[in-house]
Amino acid sequence: MRTDTRFEPLVTRRLLLRRSRSEDAEEISAYRSDPAVRRYQGWDRTDPTAVRASIEEMARRAPGEPGGWVQFSVEERSSGRLVGDVGLSSVDGEPGVVKVGYTIAPEFQGRGYATEAVGALVRYAFETLGADVVRAYADAENLPSIRVAEKVGMRLVERLEHRHGDRVWHGRRFERRRDDPPAAGPYGPEPPDAAWGR
Repeated sequence: MRTDTRFEPLVTRRLLLRRSRSEDAEEISAYRSDPAVRRYQGWDRTDPTAVRASIEEMARRAPGEPGGWVQFSVEERSSGRLVGDVGLSSVDGEPGVVKVGYTIAPEFQGRGYATEAVGALVRYAFETLGADVVRAYADAENLPSIRVAEKVGMRLVERLEHRHGDRVWHGRRFERRRDDPPAAGPYGPEPPDAAWGR
């Protein structure tokens, strides 16, 4: 797999995916702290200080570089508003495998932004980073997140159950392989028109 040391923002029909910056921390903290968003995520802290520290730590890492997540803020091109964030990470011990994560602020959900952003990220992982497999995890009850994975061409490969003390997490693992058939619809990994960046 390759490391992208010269990352340039990814442009889709409606969105811009750029490296997250420290000044994004307040907005990211606001939607990540929303109980409806937080219930399906695994963040330890969502306060602005913790989010800023995480962004600054990830900023030192190039996409595709081993060692952890790289985060991208998702902007609405027409307004410049921050609508969410996505990220990717190479998987330790599994060469060629990239996992992706995604969060869209509640006021921007239901517009297809997550599908559009994740579709761009999947395409970037294959074409630029040279990934063989792109993977996503979702809470079994998080149906919108599951639909996003399916819409970008991922398929369910495993049902998971993790116990944390007396709590049980039921999850789903989705994957798309480089040689899988193209995703259907306008926001899959194949570009809808020439508006895609790169």
